[in-house]
Amino acid sequence: MQQIINFIFRNKILLLYLFLLLIAMGFTIQSHSYHQSKFFNSANWISGGIYKTSNNISDYFNLEIENEKLVQENIRLKNLLYNRAYKEEQVIDTLLLDTTNLDYTIVAAKIIKNSYSLLDNYITLNKGAKHGIKQDMGVITPNGILGIIENTSNKFSRVQSILNRRSNLNAKLKNTENFGSLIWNGKDYNTVQLIDIPRRIPLKVGDTILTGAASSIFPENIPIGSIKKIDLDVSKSSYSLDIQLFNDMTNIKNVYIINNKNRTELEQLEAKNSNVQY
Repeated sequence: MQQIINFIFRNKILLLYLFLLLIAMGFTIQSHSYHQSKFFNSANWISGGIYKTSNNISDYFNLEIENEKLVQENIRLKNLLYNRAYKEEQVIDTLLLDTTNLDYTIVAAKIIKNSYSLLDNYITLNKGAKHGIKQDMGVITPNGILGIIENTSNKFSRVQSILNRRSNLNAKLKNTENFGSLIWNGKDYNTVQLIDIPRRIPLKVGDTILTGAASSIFPENIPIGSIKKIDLDVSKSSYSLDIQLFNDMTNIKNVYIINNKNRTELEQLEAKNSNVQY
């Protein structure tokens, strides 16, 4: 207390000056509309800057929460898209979507390990058996397909990347609906190959490649890439196409795991048909 009193006595002239200055400014602002408007504009500018800074700080710490909200909304939208649970003339609230009767269900996951420079590449995800993940589920990103679940543990799963020499997926040309086999020759991590496209099919560089209807893992029409180069295999009278992937395989973090709930039934039916002799 004594220190406060000593401080006041030491600076009494300065404190008196500041006190009188505040009183003079108050009378000036009250008596002149111009000064009054300037004062309030300055006060609003200062308070606005403080609020903006505070809001930016708050937004930064809430980024993870907002990102999770976006991921969940993307899941609902993809459920609508892959299950055709809408009509062109009707809008359905995705929050009310009943996922129990859908053919495809989707789980969001994150990549914790990704290889792309080997001959046979694999990806590790942070979701496993306890999250409902099983072998032969498809994995995609917002830009296109990524691979297929090969093995799972309780908390993690291993994906056979599309950049794997064992990878063989059904894919089609968007413009013609003709399909072939999508493979990888192990050379360029940005490019895969689409083979067995008949010679009679009209093609051009830049045509879009999508997942085909014959796949029991992926829904039809998921983007894959675009034609980069066209080669004709004369011995087979078919094309071999280099496909530029839409995904940047070196920079992927968030993915979606797709479960076709009808896959087992479809495979059992196909197995029975394969044993029939005609």
